Amino acid sequence: MTRVYLDYAATTPTHPDVLTSMLPFFSKSFGNASSIYSYGQEARAAVATARASVASLIGAHEDEIVFTSGGTEADNAALKGVAFAQEQGHNHIITTTVEHHAVLESCRFLEKQGTAVTRLPVDGQGMVDPDEIRKAIAANTVLISVMHANNEVGTIQPISEIARIAKEAGAYMHTDAVQTAGHIPVDVNELGVDLLSMSAHKLYGPKGVGALYVRKGTKLSPLIHGGEQERKHRAGTENVPGIVGFGKAADLARIEAADETERLIRLRNALIAGVLEQISDSQINGHPSNRLPNNAHLSFDFVEGESMLLHLDMEGICASTGSACSSGSLEPSHVLLALGLSHQLAHGSLRFSLGKWSTDEDVARVLDTLPAIVTKLRAMSPLRGNLRRNEK
Repeated sequence: MTRVYLDYAATTPTHPDVLTSMLPFFSKSFGNASSIYSYGQEARAAVATARASVASLIGAHEDEIVFTSGGTEADNAALKGVAFAQEQGHNHIITTTVEHHAVLESCRFLEKQGTAVTRLPVDGQGMVDPDEIRKAIAANTVLISVMHANNEVGTIQPISEIARIAKEAGAYMHTDAVQTAGHIPVDVNELGVDLLSMSAHKLYGPKGVGALYVRKGTKLSPLIHGGEQERKHRAGTENVPGIVGFGKAADLARIEAADETERLIRLRNALIAGVLEQISDSQINGHPSNRLPNNAHLSFDFVEGESMLLHLDMEGICASTGSACSSGSLEPSHVLLALGLSHQLAHGSLRFSLGKWSTDEDVARVLDTLPAIVTKLRAMSPLRGNLRRNEK
């Protein structure tokens, strides 16, 4: 059975060209980039080239890129770094209720350290109102953190407008662009952000490497202390193979993203339209049009997402019940609850996310398979039975 992978938002396969670029730095060119002899110089040059590639992807200067272990560390470094670098009394952060756990948990940690945090709601499509952000700003507001696009429902936020509000208030602006960098246009100057988080494995690079963009002049305390790597922003020996792979992935994304976006929108729209047409009591979650090109997030009444996921897997189809980072939790998605979905409907959700190797045949396979699965599970569902009894 040929497997269909539709969980690119969780992770992407490493592009063959990326893998090829990395391999020499595991063996032949294995040097420590901090060493002064030839092996080290070779590694240091490769890191510099990759840094320039990642910077170019988002319209930044190479001196503004700090390599990390991934998007989670980048988010932590941004929020904690800004909070710890400020003078006493400047300790208020504004964020939203639909952020990635890396931001939400960092905020909870900072609250225990005395930082005030305002979490703003979103509407039924997952959009935050910039006017609500303006109203929430206080004299001690130091940072506003709003993700560029939601990792679950795909809604794209008005970051440039929010960034203008932050600048007017004299606050820093951070955005988690893990789901957008390399997939839709991301330019730090057009967005107006001071900090931006990225992750290589979301754009066909390796796992275990990411980056934080830090605009020149931004006050930021390091999250990890030790040596003077990454211009004293992050101590520790650089992950040279991973960084090289990230650079190559950034180069490929810069060349291919525009054409890929158009193709993915076509596939995504076909998938969403087919599901809504063939399966009753189903709905799309997130903004209907202002969403990630590859994201199709759907909810189904009277059926559980985990059961659908397991049945899809038995048919060779890989999807997600929501955020892969929290798939082990029995609690419904905080994002879907924030959109106003009931616990029942939030539990009955699936996220299909397409990518480079997704095809029309993959979409057809889902549309040939999922309706029968939903029908079967609904026939066994006590939720459907309770509704029928109540209707009598």
